[in-house]
Amino acid sequence: LPGFDRAAMDGFAVRSEETKGARPHAPVFLERFEPVRTGMPVPAQYDAVVMLEDSILRGGILETTAQLHPFKNVSRIGEDIAAGEKIFSRGHTLRPPDLSLLSALAIEQVEVYQRPKVAIIPTGGELLDIGSRPLQPGEAYEINSIMARLYAQKWGASVHKTDIIPDDEDLIREAIAANQKADLIIIIGGTSVGEKDYVPRILAEMGELLVHGVRLQPGKPTAIGFVAEKPVVCLPGYPVAMLFDLYLFVRPALQRIGNRCDPQPKVRAALTRKIPSRPGYLSLVRVVLQGEQAEPIMISGAGILSSVARADGFVLVSEAKEGLEAGETVDVFIFE
Repeated sequence: LPGFDRAAMDGFAVRSEETKGARPHAPVFLERFEPVRTGMPVPAQYDAVVMLEDSILRGGILETTAQLHPFKNVSRIGEDIAAGEKIFSRGHTLRPPDLSLLSALAIEQVEVYQRPKVAIIPTGGELLDIGSRPLQPGEAYEINSIMARLYAQKWGASVHKTDIIPDDEDLIREAIAANQKADLIIIIGGTSVGEKDYVPRILAEMGELLVHGVRLQPGKPTAIGFVAEKPVVCLPGYPVAMLFDLYLFVRPALQRIGNRCDPQPKVRAALTRKIPSRPGYLSLVRVVLQGEQAEPIMISGAGILSSVARADGFVLVSEAKEGLEAGETVDVFIFE
């Protein structure tokens, strides 16, 4: 690509050797030339294109003030893509410019990986569909599935969300069993140690519970396992904890299932103040970027949804550290 020598400018196809010595105050006069427009083939007998602004056509004679070297203003055969050149590697995510390039090469079909199928199961007897009716004390609208669904879609998945499942063991089992065609099942809520937090036990009974409880702050009550060889990630009901679990567990899972390797965007920034942390726990702290500085916000409070809506990203504090000092330069992982 291109499949022929083509004009890169509007002007006249000429022989470069015949423009030798041309300059603004000493033009040369050419009898052999051919008008061309951008993108047109350059006739084989010519090897350069003189631009319109460097030439004047006077009664069949072309006057030019530009000395040209061979193939000046000419896109050579294969200049864009050479024959046999690899266009994209396996695992490349196709973007709009990539599709244009494939079309230019007359490639109408390519083999792609199927989007991972994700089932999202929100649980909780206190939850209502948004706007279904005014909330009573102790009730809440089910909002976590919105964030989980949109992130899963952003990370390449097709998503099915079930109805809200009450805190009922049999109904939760039925929901898990009914979504076995999914490549990944996400269950929201019911992962703590309360009387109605059934999900980890159900996961152990139906398949294999790999872990219940991680050294993560926020996000400790996370559970992970398999049912019929399908991965199941059980996320806490607190929105901040759930968001961080999406980044730490769901995103990598979808990258692997979908054969993707998209790096998570991050920047370097200096902390404006100290971040305390709990030794032995990986801590995720929300921050707002201010130029090359990162301002920590809401260091605690896994249920404060506005803190993530206002944040630009998060900072990881290693379990081996007792916080980070003001002025320390850190990686800030940007919320996508």
